[in-house]
Amino acid sequence: MIGIDVGGANLKIVNESGAHIHYCPLWEHAPITSLLDQYVTSPDDQAAVVMSGELADSFSNKMEGISFIVDAVKRAFPRACFYGMDAKFHHRAVPQLAAANWLASAAYLREEYPDAVLLDIGSTTADIIPLACFESLFGLSDLHRLQKGYLLYTGMLRGNVATLLQSVCLNGEKTPVSSEYFAISADVHLVLNHISAHQYSCDTPDKKEKTKAASLRRLARVVCADLEETGKAGAMQVAEQFWEVQRNLICNQVKSVAAASHTRQIIVAGIGAQIFSKELDGTDLTKILGPVADALPAYAVRELALRSINPVSAIPK
Repeated sequence: MIGIDVGGANLKIVNESGAHIHYCPLWEHAPITSLLDQYVTSPDDQAAVVMSGELADSFSNKMEGISFIVDAVKRAFPRACFYGMDAKFHHRAVPQLAAANWLASAAYLREEYPDAVLLDIGSTTADIIPLACFESLFGLSDLHRLQKGYLLYTGMLRGNVATLLQSVCLNGEKTPVSSEYFAISADVHLVLNHISAHQYSCDTPDKKEKTKAASLRRLARVVCADLEETGKAGAMQVAEQFWEVQRNLICNQVKSVAAASHTRQIIVAGIGAQIFSKELDGTDLTKILGPVADALPAYAVRELALRSINPVSAIPK
């Protein structure tokens, strides 16, 4: 059994050998089938799949995206099943498949952590899921989750820095920022040592190097400057102030959801698990599940499918 999470930017796969993450932007004619083909061992291989990539703007609507993803996966894994927002597996393209990846994570974790809020902080978004309210989560679209505060469109890699900052204090002077696509959250987290260059897995805004020096140049551009104008210290100020806003936004919303759901525990997964588990005094699932916590929905849907075949299962401790 293989677990697959088809996102808009990343294709995440979990099999017996662990987690495998491929940068695979759907808006650029992503080669889903050819990437999956390398994981096929026999025509009878089974795959359990979740998705969120149907929202990519290369599709005219979500159903078109769902059909594209289902067809692409089935060309590699004809026996694939797809987890939906009704908490059931399906074998064809249906509307319930839209953005059900977070629900698979909740369904897998809720028995072990019934009194927890899950923060899955990935490349693009932060999913905030009150596991104690699992039944009330069925059928929630991304629109509904945005409205409830269960989905924040900010993550560790892909967000434009200007989406969270209108201005920065640069050497003591309030400085408006450019809304151009000059720097992204990956640049911030790289220069602040929150991620490694290897973890900078998406494209850079300028298609150039994924180094701290290149990230500092991009961050200087946010205030319409060359790095020689701002100096390293000025570019770092942009990074530090973005991080302050992002950290407060995410942490405050997690605490708000925890309070509303009377939750006593916070668990954290995704590429940002290490840093946000510290910020929230929560449990880093990477220490429990290992590297698959960075591909939690793919791991979770695989485990749910195996559980449906063999109901005796347990979450590793």
